Amino acid sequence: MTFRLLVVPGIVIDRWRHTWAERRPATPLELVQVTAAEAEPALGRDGDAALLRLPVDKAKHHAIPLYSEQSVVLAHRDHALHAADELTMAELLDLGEPLLRPLDDVLEWDQPPAGDRPETTEQAIEWVAAEVGLLVAPQSLARLYHRRDVKYKPITDAPASQVALAWPIDGHTDLVEEMIGIVRGRTANSTRGQEPKQEKKQEKKQEKKKGPASKARRPR
Repeated sequence: MTFRLLVVPGIVIDRWRHTWAERRPATPLELVQVTAAEAEPALGRDGDAALLRLPVDKAKHHAIPLYSEQSVVLAHRDHALHAADELTMAELLDLGEPLLRPLDDVLEWDQPPAGDRPETTEQAIEWVAAEVGLLVAPQSLARLYHRRDVKYKPITDAPASQVALAWPIDGHTDLVEEMIGIVRGRTANSTRGQEPKQEKKQEKKQEKKKGPASKARRPR
């Protein structure tokens, strides 16, 4: 049996993969690379669980948020904004330059930028390199699609994206529970499977309170 884990671009799972190999050596972990748009529809069909970015359809899938990603603005390496250590969204908008929003954008905007919409984040960064506009994206994607002619700076109040572990509502298996424990940082001895042991400890304590069992009388 193989456990299939869908993974969207920018998420690094080396540590979790190594922990899985230690705890489940008899069950290979198959990593399936998918785009942000493909991840949720493929759950249950092509993967047992997924590391993706929220939101998900709560009527179909469970999800455990793991961490929020730092958002950054990408600009040509010679752009003036790189003189600052960090920027706010107001300062970014004051520049008056178009903000690109790729079709695979993963940020949770209240008011999405009205600029051009490249097909992918990778393509949007190519446009940034050509000085067509600026791009706000998770730092993990800025690192993934790194180019020498593009640099990025943190945006202190930009919309964030949340990375989560998700799985089908009707697909909560022992292997899914194992993966939940791994991404949550549980040790091998702190999983739900230990609840019966805790009950046994409580039973032993109760027996001690009752005192030693009375010795059987010898027949006369």
